[in-house]
Amino acid sequence: MKASLPLASPVSADPDRSRDRIQFSDADFRIIADLAMRDFGLFLTPAKRDLVYSRLLKRLRALGLEQFSDYCALLTSAQGEVERAAMLSALTTNVTHFFREDHHFKLLREVALPPLIKSARDGGRVRIWSAGCSAGQEPYSLAFTLLSLCPEAARLNIRILATDVDPEILAKAETGLYPDDERKAIPEAMRKFIEPAGANRFKVAATARELITFGKLNLIENWPISGPFQVIFCRNVAIYFDKPTQAKLWARFGELLSPGGHLCIGHSERVAGAAEPMFRPVGVTAYQRIAGIAGERAARSTMETSLQNISSARQEGHPK
Repeated sequence: MKASLPLASPVSADPDRSRDRIQFSDADFRIIADLAMRDFGLFLTPAKRDLVYSRLLKRLRALGLEQFSDYCALLTSAQGEVERAAMLSALTTNVTHFFREDHHFKLLREVALPPLIKSARDGGRVRIWSAGCSAGQEPYSLAFTLLSLCPEAARLNIRILATDVDPEILAKAETGLYPDDERKAIPEAMRKFIEPAGANRFKVAATARELITFGKLNLIENWPISGPFQVIFCRNVAIYFDKPTQAKLWARFGELLSPGGHLCIGHSERVAGAAEPMFRPVGVTAYQRIAGIAGERAARSTMETSLQNISSARQEGHPK
């Protein structure tokens, strides 16, 4: 999934009046909403119908389809996996930049990273996860912050995992190439970690790129990773999920975080529900993992309840 803005309804009607020509039935919307929930945990309420129409109309045009019923037939076919990924990209918004929500990076610099760097210098293992890394600005900002405190990080057992569900945006992130206008968001002292790449672009330097491993991962499916992590960033991703899926996600992060590890989430997100005893707030949308029996029980309870709720919703044919 992506570091993104919440879905919002379009401000104005379609300028070419395509709605008059292409029918978008209740059945079409239900098929798309059910697939979005099933495959990606994306929660589309009826209030999002106009936005879904507007975003996916572009996909119909790109594919040369004339009806939403044809598009739904493609999505549900044996060949529909690729288009379902394209649908996700169309329905979510990649709005991100370097050092977005800088208070989280301040927490890293002043609180979280210094003891982790000391541990790594003493031979310890440190892992940081950017879950929903979008076009890569977040994991590269993490790498710049780490290198500013520990220039020898690549020689230590410190690594950053960057994952996203969208293979297209993930491929862009791996290149480390960005337009020059994104340079201004990078603090002056950290611009030594980027280099000119011609044609009004810059590239993230190898010293930062070698700290990061990129990989495709769907946050609502099984995770082929075991942790533990000392820091997890998952910002502006859970806003796309319903409450049971969010609760399950917080608990899964808690299970992978080391005691005392930090979780940073989006500005409109909150750790809530049965997972709350696992964490204590340590800043604006920042949490620290609490060790102890209460936290472990909360994790198990949240996982079981969330799985039951999601299973029930799917059996009924609609998201709860």
